[in-house]
Amino acid sequence: MKLINKLSTGLVIAGAYATKVRKTLFAQLKEEVKAGIVSSSEIARAAGELNRILFEILVNRLNIDKGDVVRIRIEYVVEEGKIVWRFNTLEIEAFRRIPDADVREAIQEVLQKGIPSFTYTIKRLGSTPIGDEVFAIYENDEEVGILVATPADGEVVVRGALRNPPRIIEKTKLTLQGSVEETVSKNIQVLSERAKPAADEVVEKVIKEIEDLL
Repeated sequence: MKLINKLSTGLVIAGAYATKVRKTLFAQLKEEVKAGIVSSSEIARAAGELNRILFEILVNRLNIDKGDVVRIRIEYVVEEGKIVWRFNTLEIEAFRRIPDADVREAIQEVLQKGIPSFTYTIKRLGSTPIGDEVFAIYENDEEVGILVATPADGEVVVRGALRNPPRIIEKTKLTLQGSVEETVSKNIQVLSERAKPAADEVVEKVIKEIEDLL
């Protein structure tokens, strides 16, 4: 059975991908070189073969600039002292560099507008079988999140999630002020400000978990 290896360059600027391919391949096969399974000249040949293909794709077809970032992955096997690329497994990710002038302009434009403020409101969606109350969170007329509130002994424990930017409202105890809805409504701004950044998939998972309570 042939042992399948996988070369991955990691993120590298496009101007240096060829060197990274060569160095990575030599590093992966150094034990095979010591054991006489493959020669250094064969590694150099195989690296050159792959780099010619990559040059055609990246430079001639995609017009990738030297300052852009790429990540290359491909599988290969060593057969009778030869490195054979499995070109059907070739994967290339390319990320274009934004010019420094454009970045500086964007920074200035946003800072001149000042820090954006967000005003949130809530809308009751219903109660769970165990008495928790679920609320949608709105920014203007757009639904941007959800939270669940659990009343207990003069307090309300809330947790939830917000989209754009993605954040998690961790479990927080609030002193009951009137009804549960009134309590959450009075505190929604503070809760949103204290929410912690989270990955999109984490936020969506929390939102689905709360929606499923209804």
